[in-house]
Amino acid sequence: MKKLTLTALVVIASSSLTSAVLAQDAAAGKTSFNKCLPCHAIGEGAKNKVGPELNGLDGRKSGTVPDYNYSEANKNSGITWNEAVFKEYIKDPKGKIPGTKMTFAGIKNETEINNLWAYIASFDKDGKQKQ
Repeated sequence: MKKLTLTALVVIASSSLTSAVLAQDAAAGKTSFNKCLPCHAIGEGAKNKVGPELNGLDGRKSGTVPDYNYSEANKNSGITWNEAVFKEYIKDPKGKIPGTKMTFAGIKNETEINNLWAYIASFDKDGKQKQ
């Protein structure tokens, strides 16, 4: 019985620690998102700017945000955004989608990329943060 109780406590503690780490990642990602703010918006009430709003990016097909004028390269890229695609893209946007209008040079630091994805992926398509 003591072993079962100890195992349960370890699982609960691990879950809490994992949640705390993810929260830290998203918080750090929010700071990193300041690099994106000149062109992109996210969250409730986000609107397209120079670039499209990024709510609900995870699982969205590239080139599909309403009322945003995408490049043909972006519309025809065949990309569906997910963690792996985003992480590859953000390192070198023009390398991933030649002909994109995005002029951002990219982020090379893996930790920053992970944190940025944690933040962006925390928003649903309506701009509400997922729980």
